[in-house]
Amino acid sequence: MRRTQARELLMQMLFQMEVQNDHSDSIKKRVAEENLEESNQKDYFEEMYGLITLHLPEIDQQIEEYSNNWKINRLAKVDLAILRLSIAELLYKMDIPDSVSINEAVDLAKKFGGDDSGKFVNGVLGKIVRGKQKENE
Repeated sequence: MRRTQARELLMQMLFQMEVQNDHSDSIKKRVAEENLEESNQKDYFEEMYGLITLHLPEIDQQIEEYSNNWKINRLAKVDLAILRLSIAELLYKMDIPDSVSINEAVDLAKKFGGDDSGKFVNGVLGKIVRGKQKENE
C-alpha cells in the first residue's frame, strides 16, 4: 500500500466516525485489521490516528480560524475529515513536506468532496501554512 492509499483509508475512516458520531478505537481497530495487516503503512496510519485524536481540539480550532468563520458543524463531513488529516500532517509531522500534505488533501477533496471542495481545502491549508511560516520567522 502506498502512503496515498493510507491517507485515503484514514480519511474515509474519519468520515465514517463523524457520520456515525462514534470516535471509538473499535472503528480504527476494525479498519486497520481489514486493510492494513500486511501493509507497510500501518505505522503511518496508527501514528496519524493518534495525532488526530490527541490534538483534535487544536486541529478544529485551526479549521474554524482559517476557514473564514465556518463552524465545524456546518462543514461537509468529507471536507472536515480531509482537513483534520491534513492539518495533523502540517502541524505535527515534520517529515512530510507541507506541499505534499496540501497536494494530497486537494486530490482527496477533488475525488470525494463537492465541486468546490478542492478549492476550499486548498485555501484553508494554504492559510495555515502561511500562519505557520510567520510563527517560525
